[in-house]
Amino acid sequence: MEKVSLIGVPTDIGASTVGCRLGPQAMRVAGITRALEAFGCDVRDTGDLAGPANPEQPPVNGYRHLPEVAEWNRTLFHAVATELNQGRMPIVLGGDHCLAIGSISAVAQHCREVGKTLRVIWVDAHADFNTAELTPSGNIHGMPVACLTGHGPDELTSLSGETPAVRADAIRQIGLRSVDPGEKRFLYEQGIEVFDMRFLDEIGMRETMQRALTGVDENTHVHLSLDLDFVDPAIAPGVGTPVQGGPTYREAHLCMEMIADCGRLASIDLVELNPALDLRNATAKLAVDLIESLFGKSTLLRIHEDA
Repeated sequence: MEKVSLIGVPTDIGASTVGCRLGPQAMRVAGITRALEAFGCDVRDTGDLAGPANPEQPPVNGYRHLPEVAEWNRTLFHAVATELNQGRMPIVLGGDHCLAIGSISAVAQHCREVGKTLRVIWVDAHADFNTAELTPSGNIHGMPVACLTGHGPDELTSLSGETPAVRADAIRQIGLRSVDPGEKRFLYEQGIEVFDMRFLDEIGMRETMQRALTGVDENTHVHLSLDLDFVDPAIAPGVGTPVQGGPTYREAHLCMEMIADCGRLASIDLVELNPALDLRNATAKLAVDLIESLFGKSTLLRIHEDA
């Protein structure tokens, strides 16, 4: 029985558009707890974390709402660490993607403590690799990968107790199709492995995921950071920064199914759901569908060689 803990983080403190503070409850309404229980999971909903309100202020020295973002991420860091230390799988219900700084920092610290190798699968339309010098907006939801790899303010880069929290070679980014000009060069210079939409178009999702999961073994902790704008907005309208040309419904599910097949998924971020922009909770329902694929939903019974 998989022990799963839902952690609601109702904030859009790092986002460009308000509304994803409503995301955790929308996913609950869409039935995420029932869906997980149907797979035999022991589900504990820890409720929603509390933190500062969104002041909706302009950037200061290249960062919007840095003190508030830091406070939310410190709170989430401790919540994720608590669940990991109890042998449970944390699923972060966001909230915007700046929250990955706190969640993945906690996962990175946990991996060091238990001797696991961390693999971060970052599924997103955006690279989220901006810095104060590169960002066109100052929104910190565009910066978490940079912060996790040590490029950012101390209050965000040092949460795990080490800087960087995550080495660049532990990250695989999938589905990118909107990268700011400065990010393009910075991604190249730092050696982040990226499978953008052109790569997916040319090679396909199956080959992409095989490459992204190469090297994952029994000593690997796989963390999935899933931004719902990864999926094409035709089927996932309820996101704050939609970008045309994303994966189809089936491609998104194949991505999740192949992560499930590796058998090493141990923590999840599910972020950037904006119910204020959604249509009849369709994107929240899609999020629950994708979670089901991560926990083994398939059309046919599939027996793997290591089962």
